[in-house]
Amino acid sequence: MRRLSGAVCIGVCIVLALPMQAKSAERNVLFIITDDESPTLGCYGDTCAVTPAIDAIAADGLVFRNAFATTASCSASRSVVMSGLHNHRNGQFGHQHHYHKFASFQDVIGLSLPRVMHRAGYRTGHIGKYHVAPEEIYHFETYLKGNGRNAVEMAEKSKSFLTDGSDDRPFFLYFATSDPHRGGGVDNDSDLELKPNLFGNRPRKGSHDAVEEVFFDPADVVVPPFLPDTPETRSELAQYYQSCSRIDQGVARLVRILKDADLYDKTMIVFTSDHGMAFAGGKTTVYEGGLRVPMVVRDPYQSERGVESDAMISHIDITPSLLDFAGGLDRDANAPKDMLNVKKYWKEKNASPMDNRDGGKPFDRYHGKSWMGVLADPSKSHHDEIFASHTFHEIQMYYPMRVIRDDKYKLIWNIAHPLPYPFASDLWAASSWQAQLAKGTDASYGNMTVGDYVQRPEFELFDIAADPDETTNLADSSGHTEVLKQYQEKLKAAQKRYQDPWVMKWEYE
Repeated sequence: MRRLSGAVCIGVCIVLALPMQAKSAERNVLFIITDDESPTLGCYGDTCAVTPAIDAIAADGLVFRNAFATTASCSASRSVVMSGLHNHRNGQFGHQHHYHKFASFQDVIGLSLPRVMHRAGYRTGHIGKYHVAPEEIYHFETYLKGNGRNAVEMAEKSKSFLTDGSDDRPFFLYFATSDPHRGGGVDNDSDLELKPNLFGNRPRKGSHDAVEEVFFDPADVVVPPFLPDTPETRSELAQYYQSCSRIDQGVARLVRILKDADLYDKTMIVFTSDHGMAFAGGKTTVYEGGLRVPMVVRDPYQSERGVESDAMISHIDITPSLLDFAGGLDRDANAPKDMLNVKKYWKEKNASPMDNRDGGKPFDRYHGKSWMGVLADPSKSHHDEIFASHTFHEIQMYYPMRVIRDDKYKLIWNIAHPLPYPFASDLWAASSWQAQLAKGTDASYGNMTVGDYVQRPEFELFDIAADPDETTNLADSSGHTEVLKQYQEKLKAAQKRYQDPWVMKWEYE
């Protein structure tokens, strides 16, 4: 696979329009989003991963080497994916379900991914994890039922929707697995005192229906730098990799369905995750382990295939990019061409004029921008910097963090730094964390100690170019005083640009 960066020019790419065929629509979109998956794929150089189907898509498409979530929390992240807006602005500050009750503002409906794809002429379908609110805002025409822990079954359940020849509109399918999220209890067959989570796998090396489970030896897994290399970590990673391999088999089945129906070369496939893996140091953090996500795109209408891009892209770019592919994006306005009149819509719905539908400012354009131009010319750059904003996971886990990152430095502002860092319940219970916690606050945990992980400084500054594993905080370095000030100003400017309410914390705290 060739790797192309902004420093390499390969000439002009020609966009090929394939001939129309009577039985199926052109320019379909299959969007696959997994749950808590880092770029642990063969196409990203992971030597342990067994992901041949996704790797094959990458070999015939494009791999974004620098793709980032804006927040490493499920609901909040998915609201960004489905709105093109940072979650601090769309209103989905944290988890949607049960007592958390976070939800997006009503006027996000004008920019919402399923809504704008429908208005662009697509039939829209959803299967698997949803985890955003309100449904009226993120509404799909068709909701399919399938086991989120079995992507092969999900693919079979999607077949009739994908191949429906009775509707001449192109399809947009949002395919959201529950794998490799933690769940299903622990592996009681483990010899370890602290048992690994099953990550949705069947106990006693059982198999999900129609899945050829791939089992991993803990000795062979790749331990990322942010995790401690311990038996407990390795045993959990073995379960995690198994869950990821099951997703790949579902992707393989989706590809076969498309090929058999003569749809594969009429369908753009996008594969990504809501955020990084569910380990302390990954999920719920704004470290690289939480924000880095896979992003593999195969656009059959592009001539450049089997390439990699160093362009920095963000989850805020997904909705405008898919809408751009669909022909529905006004690139100058960075908004839908056929923009819904939200005031008229809610008036017809008899919504109360007292409702706070927009947070005091209209939703008239996306925060992100289309990366379709990068698919046409993978040597192009995209964003100069990445902004991230985490505030909640569950409602009782308030810990606002703001991040600015470019290709040189990364600054994290832990706004609530006097507080101990709050844990998601599944990460707290993880054997990989509990084993180190039992050793005390001075015990190592990846590149830091247990104590440093729990009690964080106000600012964390990393030379991300020279120190991609974030091992050394330079915020208190006398040699980096000016760099710190520069990136604090960059962060503040981004907060103002993206209408972040927490920008006021610079003034009075």
